[in-house]
This record gives sequence, C-alpha cells and structure tokens, in this order.
Amino acid sequence: MPRKDPEPLDKAPLAYENPDFLNSPDGRVFRILAEYQEPMTRFRKERIQDTVVFFGSARFHALDVANHELELLENTGSVRPAPRQEQPASKEEVASGEATEEQLRLAAAAVEMAQYYEDARKLAGLISKWSMTLPGRRHRYVVTSGGGPGIMEAANRGAYEAGAKSVGLNIKLPFEQMPNPYITPDLNFEFHYFFMRKFWFAYLAKALVVFPGGFGTLDEMFEVLTLAQTRKLAKKITVVVYGSDYWKNVINMDVLAEKGAIAKKDLELFQFADTPEEAFEILKTNLTEDLQAQQQAAWEREHPAEGVPTEPAPDAQTVLGPDIAKTR
Repeated sequence: MPRKDPEPLDKAPLAYENPDFLNSPDGRVFRILAEYQEPMTRFRKERIQDTVVFFGSARFHALDVANHELELLENTGSVRPAPRQEQPASKEEVASGEATEEQLRLAAAAVEMAQYYEDARKLAGLISKWSMTLPGRRHRYVVTSGGGPGIMEAANRGAYEAGAKSVGLNIKLPFEQMPNPYITPDLNFEFHYFFMRKFWFAYLAKALVVFPGGFGTLDEMFEVLTLAQTRKLAKKITVVVYGSDYWKNVINMDVLAEKGAIAKKDLELFQFADTPEEAFEILKTNLTEDLQAQQQAAWEREHPAEGVPTEPAPDAQTVLGPDIAKTR
C-alpha cells in the first residue's frame, strides 16, 4: 500500500532566530560573542572612549536612609536576646519590641558605611564635571559601575547629578538585581557571563576606585591588580583604594610583601585615599598624564621626523570606538 503524502512542513527557523539552539550548550559561543559585540556597538555609538570604574559593596545605603533606620532602633533600644540577624530590624520588629543589640550594632554600622556611599557619590561628581571639560569628540573617563545598588548606585548617581553619562554593567543573578535608576539608559547593560562583564570593566578602564566591599569587590580589585602586576594590560591603570582604615583591617598588603608573596614594588600598583578630594587629585593627576601621553603620540604620528608617516592612518575603531587596550 503506497505511503500517504506527508503534510506540508513549516519553515525551519533561521539559526540566529532559533531559541532552542541559542540557549543550548552548543550556542554558548554565540552568546559569549554577543556579550562582546553588542556592548562594543553601543559604546561606539555613544562615543565612549574610556572609563573610571567604581567597585564597592551593594549593601551600603545613602546616609539619610541609614540614619532613619538607626533612629528607629535607638528609640526602641535593646529588649531581649534574639538570634543574630544579618540586617537591621524592620519597622515592624521595632514596633513589636523585637529589636536586639545586634540589630542596633548593625544599624550603627550601616550609618558608618553610608558615609562611603556619600563619598562615592561626591567623587563620581568631581570626576564627571572635570571630564566634561576635556576637548574631543568622544567621552573620556566615563564613570562606570556594576549597575546595582549601594556604592554602584552612588557612582552612577554622582555622574547623573553632574549631568554626565555613566555606565552600568549589571549581572544576571539567581536573585533579582535591578539596575539603579541613575545609569544612562543607552549604557545600561546586563550580562550573563561574569567573565564578559569583567572584560568590559578592565578593557575600557583607565582608572579604578575600590570602595569598601565584600567578596565581589575583593575579586574585582585583585583581578585588575593581577593584570597590572603581570603587565598583561598594555596601558597604565590607576588604582585608588578608598578607605584606608577599612581596607588595612580587611587585608594587610604589607605582610604579602614582607613574606615574599608579592614584590615590594607591587605595593606601588595602588594608592590609598580617604576623602573624595584626595582621591580626585590622584585620579586627575594620573589621567592628565595619560591625556598628555596620548596627545604626544598623536602628534608624533602626524609629524614624523622624516616627513613620511611610519604608521597607517587610524581606522574607524580608533577614531570612533572605545579604547580597547591590547594585551601582551
């Protein structure tokens, strides 16, 4: 008996429109490439040449928020022992008399750490106002953060209040981390891969400011310091570690040098700062030197000693695109 003719087939999806393929392990290479090329396209469109990256805890609040929480706890005081809590008490816990000494301590610490939020906000404003005075077609030393709350929000907020663009490089996590509202909308990114997010942190940065934070901040700081230490970046990067009291209690860098784990010279890869003004002067001095070096290199390309250019004319990437540093 002859076989019945099959029903007409629907068109197969184009490979780049096939979500089953794109979201499969076999499609991972394309997802990785997308997290490289799509940000590159947007940075070029927005004429972002290079950045100043802020790292720090997502848990610090603005000073007015932290003060409000502390006031509630002080009015109630400590009542009876309770299990250690990670966060200060809520209004409901205060009203019901369940606030503990530990919650009061955490609230006091929140006010102390909130000063770093305000300092990051001020420093980002100082950098942004200065960078907007620099000549050129592209945006220089654009404030960049991890896109979330806390110190990240403070950095974007300071740039926003100065009237400047700022970048947010968020990461998709199992729990929701929404982008803070102060990021320039066209420079609001979300990454799936941590290593691609770190790529964009490192390769656009001419400076890094490390505010107090936890595991994530330590990871990001030491990754950049390792790249600088091993001379993997073919550029100078200024690293300012903000809050010497905090960081010298968290880790003793001098011991690393004394024990031979790092060279004494490696301690020169970063500088401590304790006020927004002090950090700004360090950044301004080093970034001005960076500008002068670039201007000198451009002049030498345009005025070769023998009258004949030694290098080809710059391509569109060099003229319009972000400053993607070569690696060694």
